[in-house]
Amino acid sequence: MQETRQNRIARLLQKELAEIFQSETRKLHGVLVSVTRIRVSPDLSICTAYLSIFPSEKGDELLENISSNEKTIRYDLGKRVHNQLRIIPELRFFKDDSLDYIEHIDDLLKQE
Repeated sequence: MQETRQNRIARLLQKELAEIFQSETRKLHGVLVSVTRIRVSPDLSICTAYLSIFPSEKGDELLENISSNEKTIRYDLGKRVHNQLRIIPELRFFKDDSLDYIEHIDDLLKQE
């Protein structure tokens, strides 16, 4: 269970990462990346971000691109939160496919 400090830092990182992705995806028309959930390790050294990518067909390609540019994203994040955090956590990105799962369940229910 996450503590209060972890939750506050997770909310801060989620907000800032969402703004970073929003500004970067404006260049890619028709692509939307949203940060659905953030988990921060107890020692605040690792930040696990779950991303929802629309359209989902481009999800794997975009997630691979994001993961390869992890150091640049961490640097941009550091410039934004350097007053709030002393150490910027290491970033890890995963695809949040819960919306695809819900859509799949809806399709199965409609078939019956």
